[in-house]
Amino acid sequence: MNKFVLGASVCISLFLAACGDNSNSVEPPLEESSSSIVKSSSSTTSKKTSSSSSVKSSSSAKSSSSTKTSSFTGRMGEMTDSRDGQTYKTVTIGRQTWMAENLNFETEYSSCYNDSTKYCEKYGRLYSWYDAVDSACPTGWHLPKTTEFETLFTAVGDSSIAGVKLKSTSGWFNDGGGTDDYAFSALPAGYRVGDGTYQYEDVYAHFWSLSMISMWNSNSVAPAMVLYYRKDEARLSTVLKYFRLSVRCVED
Repeated sequence: MNKFVLGASVCISLFLAACGDNSNSVEPPLEESSSSIVKSSSSTTSKKTSSSSSVKSSSSAKSSSSTKTSSFTGRMGEMTDSRDGQTYKTVTIGRQTWMAENLNFETEYSSCYNDSTKYCEKYGRLYSWYDAVDSACPTGWHLPKTTEFETLFTAVGDSSIAGVKLKSTSGWFNDGGGTDDYAFSALPAGYRVGDGTYQYEDVYAHFWSLSMISMWNSNSVAPAMVLYYRKDEARLSTVLKYFRLSVRCVED
């Protein structure tokens, strides 16, 4: 284990040196390193991104130094989770209807960032992949397949610009939010790793996904959609199943 941590640290150091971005000391998350914990899919090039609005309260999201303006004129709605009475904003993008907030339903293997309820109010809960698949989404909704995320990317342009289109206009590190043109309002909730620590709040958004294709699955990893504060793209990667990530449900 110590060898792994040392190796990952070296990878991160090399990444930062290569970038030469000394003004922003945020280290790249695991997807950005050569670590075997998270394997990146092939994806398009990217730039700095953005985001706004929050999961339970957009006003509670940590603000960046400035915000960008959304041009969304599409169809918004809401749904109520009958299991606990919580109400969520929804948005129809193309032919899909998505939750426009992160799920905040408590399951056995879910938690709030830093184990603090204030982060659940801000970001929703973080789930292991097993709970995301088995018990997270309410009746009439489901965990998105990788193909459904790909359809979402296409509906907002393509994967190379989907990040900036889907991220909220505020709440991201170093003014790294997006235009939120489709009111998806993705916020950087970070994640919980296997040792129980939490990382990269305000830097990264990860959303669990489901696929029957072998390239996305193994006994240990599963697919996730990833957004990063300084990139315009959205991409699919694989993450260890016992990590805890955000969930956005899509309507059946």
